[in-house]
Amino acid sequence: MGIQGVRKIVVPVTDQERAKAFWTETVGFTVTTDAPYDDQGNRWVEVTSPDGTILVLDVSGPVGEGRPELPTSNFFFHADDIEATYRELSAKGVDFPAKPEKQPWGWWAMFTDSEGNRFALQER
Repeated sequence: MGIQGVRKIVVPVTDQERAKAFWTETVGFTVTTDAPYDDQGNRWVEVTSPDGTILVLDVSGPVGEGRPELPTSNFFFHADDIEATYRELSAKGVDFPAKPEKQPWGWWAMFTDSEGNRFALQER
């Protein structure tokens, strides 16, 4: 049968509660898992997008590293209307270091989460 796709994406965070609030209250994902992970007080936190993509909010990795003009994540989010999404999230306080712009390969923007990670957003 082979590989079917991607199920979960790990996003490094420094504060799981702040990151959870950003992804749910600001972006509109849903908390699908928030459970103790070990005996040291760590938690396994997953938030899920409307299309079923799961982000694992992980406190063990580096946050926000890389060149400032590029995303720090190695994946793209997508939206049907990038300009409307930009306006909606900007109104909620989300920082966009790169506003929606037409590129030879399509429309894109870049936003920053509560932890300083930068994500690419492309119009579907």
